Amino acid sequence: MLSKLKISILVVLAALVFVAFNVFYIVGQAEQVLVLQFGEPIRVVKEPGLKMKTPFIQNLVFYDKRLLRLDPPAQSIILKDQKRLEVDSFTRYQIIDPLKYYKTVRTEVQARSKLEEIVNSSVRRVLGQVTLPELLSVKRNQIMKNIRSGVMTDAEEIGVKVVDVRIRRADLPTSVLQSINERMKAEREREAKEFRAQGEQKAKEITAQADKEKIIILAEAEKQSEILRGQGDKEAIALLTKAANSDPKFYAFYRSLEAYKKALANSETSMVISPDSEFFDFFKKTLKTGN
Repeated sequence: MLSKLKISILVVLAALVFVAFNVFYIVGQAEQVLVLQFGEPIRVVKEPGLKMKTPFIQNLVFYDKRLLRLDPPAQSIILKDQKRLEVDSFTRYQIIDPLKYYKTVRTEVQARSKLEEIVNSSVRRVLGQVTLPELLSVKRNQIMKNIRSGVMTDAEEIGVKVVDVRIRRADLPTSVLQSINERMKAEREREAKEFRAQGEQKAKEITAQADKEKIIILAEAEKQSEILRGQGDKEAIALLTKAANSDPKFYAFYRSLEAYKKALANSETSMVISPDSEFFDFFKKTLKTGN
């Protein structure tokens, strides 16, 4: 009898636990709950705590209240100036209307797929109206605002609030980058050749100018030298003429000494001259006078 009573108590406790699990539920701080009755949504519970529902005929759908992150794959976009970019973006969003969320997308997988479509569409639409220089300029902030505005408007239709949309990376395709690098390399080589040719031309001009100035300077120096030499010869002749007029014998003697000096300057030179030659007149006179 006691054993049957224990079994009955256990059955009752089990039934109570089962009913409790189907009546009570807990809403966490980061959760919000959509209560369904026979598959139809009847209310939304956002306040955390212990809650109650009608067992067996009501069931629950839990959604996250926190900011969620969407990282769609990079997509290829053609800009207004026909430049192709590989754009990688990310989105931060929050489920704010679980009822609308449930009616439009139901599951998180479908919601992320729909939101990804919304984000990619807005990015393509806005970037398709701008050029690459504009995307790289100060207009970038306004472009991002336009993208966010479009995403926010469309995301509200599925019960989602988009907090931010950002372009993480926008690169040219690899083939285009290689082509650009090759063109840049060719351009730099062309500029280097041009600068080198200009340098060589400048060097030739400087050298030619220096040679010209050298010739002019040497010619001017030679001219001044000839002028000074002529003036010196003129003065020398004047002095000799004056000396000859004042003392003809001394002048003749001086001229003879000059002739002897020039004739005997080279000790290796041999001369055969007759003793009676006029060349030795002053030697003869000196020997006769003893002076």
